[in-house]
Amino acid sequence: MFTKQISLRWADLDPNFHLRHSVYYDLGAQYRLEILEQLGLTLQLMQNEGFSPVLFREECVFKKEIHLSDTVTITTKISKMKPDGSRWTFQNEFLSGKDKLNAILTVDGDWMDIRKRKLISPPEVVIDMFKLFPKTDDFILI
Repeated sequence: MFTKQISLRWADLDPNFHLRHSVYYDLGAQYRLEILEQLGLTLQLMQNEGFSPVLFREECVFKKEIHLSDTVTITTKISKMKPDGSRWTFQNEFLSGKDKLNAILTVDGDWMDIRKRKLISPPEVVIDMFKLFPKTDDFILI
């Protein structure tokens, strides 16, 4: 599993002094891109090869509030994907304290040819990256 401790900013809070709902989405997206970069699927490579991830659904289930003083960890795994890597579901969990689950962010996506604006089967580099990516306990091939 990919895990990162994150720092919260004053600007991340809502008027009730807990993490704004949209910050979960921003943090999840940023961390997913950092992981792709770590695994060799860089933005430069995607730009040069003319493809990019595209999201179809993004949903966050909020369990407990996160406050500015909380120590927050975000984890990322794949919960579903097609064998050719063309469709996938990433799951981010937001944890605080002693692994207290605060939220689960789920995103469904695919790969797009950015020149033709059409969905594609991803290049081999994507399939190699998915082989290295941690899976959830209930992971399924779709």
